[in-house]
Amino acid sequence: MFSASRDVTKQEGQFASTRWTVIRSAAESHAPTQQSLNALSELCAIYWQPVYLFLRRQGSSPHDAQDLSQSFFADLIESRTYARADDRKGRFRSFLLGTLKHFLTDARDRERAQKRGGGLTLLPLDETAIAQAEAHAVRSEGWSADRLYEREWAAALLRQVMARLQQESQLAGKGALFAELRSHLGGGPDGAVRYEELAARLGRPAATLRSDVARLRARYRTILREEVRGTVTEAENVDEELQHLRQVMAA
Repeated sequence: MFSASRDVTKQEGQFASTRWTVIRSAAESHAPTQQSLNALSELCAIYWQPVYLFLRRQGSSPHDAQDLSQSFFADLIESRTYARADDRKGRFRSFLLGTLKHFLTDARDRERAQKRGGGLTLLPLDETAIAQAEAHAVRSEGWSADRLYEREWAAALLRQVMARLQQESQLAGKGALFAELRSHLGGGPDGAVRYEELAARLGRPAATLRSDVARLRARYRTILREEVRGTVTEAENVDEELQHLRQVMAA
């Protein structure tokens, strides 16, 4: 599902104001705009699990990792650390990990961790999300914290893509069909169900179902590029970032 579309690449100049570029542009002003804060909050909410699992692999308990995650993101927003992001490394993925490591080595930030984040509702740290993150940590036993962060970043991005595709299908009145075809998009837990079996169950020709899947796969690739584009500063970095994510998932 990581394949790139050159036709989409030609149109990416139309998406100049992506989430990360909005944040970087606001960093040049004296005060952040509400748009930039919303964009940063959205990115943090999507990609909190890589941060949480990095902290767990570094030795933090589940409770401490939750507190540190909240504190880190609170500090990220309040201190406007993003204003110091390196344009030469204009990837939100790399920026977030580097900033997290700096946060952990700063004694003053560790002291602030006890005071910040308590009222923060930025991150969806509910029991189900934490359980899922812990399951990922178990499956990746023996991985370094950096490798686990990279792998979870890619997984979080793919979950976001699938969530958007599911939402679009539901809004189009095709939520039930999407649920049946999801296994053919790599999002099913038990592998893809045979088209003939689906056709018999849904009363829809197998050839039509194959066309439905082809349409969903095409839309998936488009959304994937949009999500990646939202985490880099330059459109020409999208293909390179996709290649990196392919390598991470393959490993």
